[in-house]
Amino acid sequence: MKKFFSLLAAFLCCAATAWAGAEITFGSKSHNFGTFTDEKPVTFTFTYKNTGDEPLVVHQVYTSCGCTVANYTKEPVLPGKTGHVTVTYDGKGRNTGKMHKTITVASNASERKVTLVIEGVMKRK
Repeated sequence: MKKFFSLLAAFLCCAATAWAGAEITFGSKSHNFGTFTDEKPVTFTFTYKNTGDEPLVVHQVYTSCGCTVANYTKEPVLPGKTGHVTVTYDGKGRNTGKMHKTITVASNASERKVTLVIEGVMKRK
């Protein structure tokens, strides 16, 4: 009987863990800078909320090229709280015209990877 209750407790613990988890919900997954010049970098901050019931941890943020840099909330985001991913695009020395870059956010959320997009049209000053 003792063994039965131990197995039952283990099952319930595992089942509860499977149902619980972090959820990452972005207010917006894309941003258009419109027309801008190569004179100075452009920056946008994406905000997300942990809509799950476990702490959300962003492990890493990847950008599609070296001209784009991302800074993000490094500490765990508790359920109901918000975090951010700030993206800066530096077009100096790059080709003018349409710009489209992707940023991949890897976390412990049920949706392990989320893709963000920045775009716009860059002109010379």
